[in-house]
Amino acid sequence: MKKEINLGLLGSGTVGGGVILVLKQNAAEISKRVGVPVKIKKVFARHPEKVKALDASLPTTDDINDIMTDPDIDIVVELMGREHPAKEYIIDALKNQKNVVTANKDVVAKYAAEIFPEAEKSNVDFMFEGAVAGGIPIIRPLKCCLAANKINSIMGIVNGTTNYMLTKMSKQHMDFDVVLKEAQAKGYAESDPTADVGGLDAARKLVILASIAFNTRVTLEDISVEGIEKINIRDIEYAQELGYVIKLLAIAKNDPKNGIIVRVQPTMLPASHPLATVNDVYNAIFVNGDAVGDTMFFGRGAGRMPTASAVCGDIIDVSRNILYNCTGRISSACFETKHMCAPENIMSPCYIRLLVQDKPGVLAAITSAFGAQNVSLKNVVQKQKVENLAELVVITYAVSEFNLQMAIATLKGLPVVEKVSNVIRVEDNNLE
Repeated sequence: MKKEINLGLLGSGTVGGGVILVLKQNAAEISKRVGVPVKIKKVFARHPEKVKALDASLPTTDDINDIMTDPDIDIVVELMGREHPAKEYIIDALKNQKNVVTANKDVVAKYAAEIFPEAEKSNVDFMFEGAVAGGIPIIRPLKCCLAANKINSIMGIVNGTTNYMLTKMSKQHMDFDVVLKEAQAKGYAESDPTADVGGLDAARKLVILASIAFNTRVTLEDISVEGIEKINIRDIEYAQELGYVIKLLAIAKNDPKNGIIVRVQPTMLPASHPLATVNDVYNAIFVNGDAVGDTMFFGRGAGRMPTASAVCGDIIDVSRNILYNCTGRISSACFETKHMCAPENIMSPCYIRLLVQDKPGVLAAITSAFGAQNVSLKNVVQKQKVENLAELVVITYAVSEFNLQMAIATLKGLPVVEKVSNVIRVEDNNLE
């Protein structure tokens, strides 16, 4: 049995620095839980002074081969971020029979089909708990704890920036632009927030979750993505009046008849739903399995120490596998080929906000347009006036995406309709 487990750490930034701190602060406990000491042997770093500031005893290198060709290094921990050269380093490490731990959602979401076969050929572990939802355990539960289930659906708040913004808009009635500037000032949003507010960050995480949950390969191209840019303070207020909360959700459903549905979209949830109470920068993932029923995983979805916690959990797991010579025992789990649901067959209730002319006969024209496209209406409510126009809010029962788009096109062609201001999907079992 090995007397210690040696790590090669790639990157010493936010998360990499957190890993250095956790392994240093909790060294005694980690050694007891693994059975032998777990030590960082080398750090590949562009700024060695940052490493020395965290732990002066750590050796650093600017030559990646010092880690890849070192026979004493058991686990390569990739925390550099970005796609390249991280992807190439990961594959190189696997080819060199080194186990790999990463928190790089971009690489896992885009290149899993290349990476997993390399891990299997070398019979080593490739783990990535930190790639989704920071410190919240979700990858391992899907692969292990819930492995006996057929997963029916996953709904997740997996982007803290947008959840913070929507919480502020909801609780303090602040406009989108004002909240975005505040989020940037506090460091919750990047100077270019496109990936967050546009839904792309959540989509990358959904690729990983859906692929594991449904045992099939889901790609970024499979996901319909909508961000929160169009969410208006009036949508927030109307949602509250109707008993809903608006969240940006990553949604994956296994429809036995039509196929896999994967979407990132602003969604109205009943205020009673567990996800509706998840606020600020917190994340949560709601999973339904055929045996377990409903479960929810909640916590801090980002940040140095929460993500470092997940990475170090993977390091401990891989270390135990190395000691007992059982690395590679959990496969990629994407062993089935399942088709994606055609967009036009996706069913969902909807909220629609319209600006219409304020005169008799308008409601009849609106309801007739919906009826012509087989869209059943739960509510049609006239709200406030905007200049000389009336604002209508419509809640539909479940409608196919095809019929919804046809109905919207019909509405836009009506002389009495000035504008279709917004369309938001609704997750409400009472409207199915």
